[in-house]
Formats: sequence, C-alpha cells, structure tokens
Amino acid sequence: MLRSLFGEVHTTRRPYPAKDLAEPVLTDEQKTHTAALMRINHAGEICAQALYHGQGMVSRSLCVQEKMRQAALEEGDHLTWCQQRLTELGSHPSYLNPLWYSGSFFIGMIAGMVGDTWSLGFLAETEQQVVKHLESHLQLLPEQDYKSAKVLQQMQVDEAVHRDDAMHLGGRPLPILVKRAMAQISRLMVKAAYWV
Repeated sequence: MLRSLFGEVHTTRRPYPAKDLAEPVLTDEQKTHTAALMRINHAGEICAQALYHGQGMVSRSLCVQEKMRQAALEEGDHLTWCQQRLTELGSHPSYLNPLWYSGSFFIGMIAGMVGDTWSLGFLAETEQQVVKHLESHLQLLPEQDYKSAKVLQQMQVDEAVHRDDAMHLGGRPLPILVKRAMAQISRLMVKAAYWV
C-alpha cells in the first residue's frame, strides 16, 4: 500500500510508451483538462493495485495468486506512466488516493473471499469497464496530445489482456446488478478524482 501511494511501486519495468514523443502544444485549459483525465486514470490504477492485492491475499489458488501478482505488476507500469504524464503536465495525483486504495483493497478481499471463479469474474468485469472508460478518455483528449493518447492506448491493450486472461482461468460472468453497482461506484470515483 505504501509503495502504491507514496513510494516506488513494483512494476515490470516496461518503458514509458510516450518516451519518444514531443510534448504537444496545449492551451492552459486543455492542459488542465488533460491532467484531470490523467488524474482519474492514475486513481484508477491505485484502485487496481489495491483490488489485486486484496484479491491475491485471500485467494485459495496459487495460480490465481500468481495471476493477481502479475496483474498488479503490470498495473504498476500504468501507475508510473500516469504519474509521469501528470508530472509532464505540471499536475498532481488525486488527494483522495488513500481513500481509493483502502476501499478497493476491502472490495478486493470480499471478491476474493467469495471464491476464485467469482474473483476472476470480478477482475474480468473490472477490466472490461476500464477498457470502455479508456476509450471514452481517448475521445476526450485534445487531438494534438499524442503523448497522453499513446499511454492510454497501451493501458487499454493491457487491460483487455487482463480481462481475457481472467476469463480463461475460469472467471464467472457477474450478475447484472453487480456490474451496475461497480459502474456506479466507478462513476463516483471519476467525478471526484477529476477535481480533487
């Protein structure tokens, strides 16, 4: 938790996707808006770290524990990329990140305690919602901000792989009411992280 929030998070050490791209020329308004979008994505990666830590901690399967560990490492890449982009934009992560981490860790533990097939289904649905969310953010970015787009595109590819892996490992599709509740919680986090 401390590494995710305040330190050097564990990653796979993949390179920053936008490292070779020049900084785009953005107006102050565009820069503020883009930074807010990246702050949301950074908060989402804090949540992902916490979910996978919580799920992995209570999983009954060594295979699922390893899947959660690997997913958390890859989400660590995303977290560092979002942080780097925020720094480039002269902005900051959400001040509510400790709240996001704590709540998500608790939710991850609950999902894990229900059983591995449901836990994997929860992971798959989480990632499916993230893939859609990233697609909407790609549409909201200023057209000339190729740097942010490159980061989000790579994140989207990775999240789709996590989704598919979870289902191949035996994830069970979640009931529609659970999916809707997850989407509502996500919307609240997005609105708060955009501003704070």
